[in-house]
Amino acid sequence: MNTQIEIHTEPLNVQSCIDWIMSPHSGGIDVFIGTVRDMTKGKTVVCLEFEAYNQMAIKEMEKIAQQAFDNWPVQKILIHHRTGVLAVGEIPVIIAVSAAHRAAAFEACRYIIDTLKETVPIWKKEVFEDGEVWVAAHP
Repeated sequence: MNTQIEIHTEPLNVQSCIDWIMSPHSGGIDVFIGTVRDMTKGKTVVCLEFEAYNQMAIKEMEKIAQQAFDNWPVQKILIHHRTGVLAVGEIPVIIAVSAAHRAAAFEACRYIIDTLKETVPIWKKEVFEDGEVWVAAHP
């Protein structure tokens, strides 16, 4: 199996993702870790809340992974996304890509996170000290 695509309600484990993506065939591994930051547009973030239409989100992430395989010579792809309420510093998304050469891993990883943000049915509520707002997911 060369893909691992999951949606979790519990904290994501960076090391287990890296362990899964490692391969003796890979000369390059790119890992994107999205974290909850403490400020957005000058406003203090209290927390973020992520919701997903899980079945459709998984299918869309599978489609994105296949597009990456079709466009770059990559070997393995991991996409993990978290749902629920996340505090500042927690991890809502991990994308990992392995390839024989680093350029393909970098390019495919960037494509996956950028496309995920545009097309996957995951929504984010930003909770600030003075209110909250639902926006498309931008982990």
